[in-house]
Amino acid sequence: MSDITPKTILELKDASIFQKESLVLNQVNLDVIEGEFVYLIGKTGSGKSSFMKTLYGDLPLRKGTGHIVDFDLTKLREKDIPYLRRKLGIVFQDFKLLPDRNINNNLSFVLKATGWRDTHKMNLKIEEVLSKVGMKTKGFKFPHQLSGGEQQRVAIARALLNDPDLILADEPTGNLDPQTSVEVMKVLQEIHKSGRTILMATHDYALILKYPSKTLKCDGNRIFEVVQRAV
Repeated sequence: MSDITPKTILELKDASIFQKESLVLNQVNLDVIEGEFVYLIGKTGSGKSSFMKTLYGDLPLRKGTGHIVDFDLTKLREKDIPYLRRKLGIVFQDFKLLPDRNINNNLSFVLKATGWRDTHKMNLKIEEVLSKVGMKTKGFKFPHQLSGGEQQRVAIARALLNDPDLILADEPTGNLDPQTSVEVMKVLQEIHKSGRTILMATHDYALILKYPSKTLKCDGNRIFEVVQRAV
């Protein structure tokens, strides 16, 4: 038996999530432990995106307490946000790839922006993350030359560049057809098996049934854990 207590990657206590002056979520209490795969579900407008934005510093946490990857969200200053985001991998619904450069250059742009300088090490890292998502041979293609599923694989590779403590995936299959969604989900599952912690907002219940895991639900201004019944 190991005596090592699993590390808490994300912890919120009595937190309130605001979008400008509107209260979106109230009295949020939750924790995510290192190595977990957690779904965040809820209808459109239930607060999932505002919650995610608060976690990566786009919205301030104005009430309650919150810690994520060793950062105190209530004390987060503008200059801290780039450092927070280096410890997070963020995957968006709409990929957010730069259309004017190929995939290798999309990834090297992120590495340079986060302080990498050694071209050889950068190239090795780019090759490593593209291999993990099955895109090793596509580095010289431009985003418009890739399918939606391929673009999302690249976006996941980009999220892995700085070996994040937590991956936040905000509706990563939202723009994809069911078959492609499953393929992207398999990539996320593989990354999770390698020890990564993942919090994924989704409204795709078919994926949750296929890959059951801890599930949090946004509903009625609250977040609570859903107990999944065996089917």
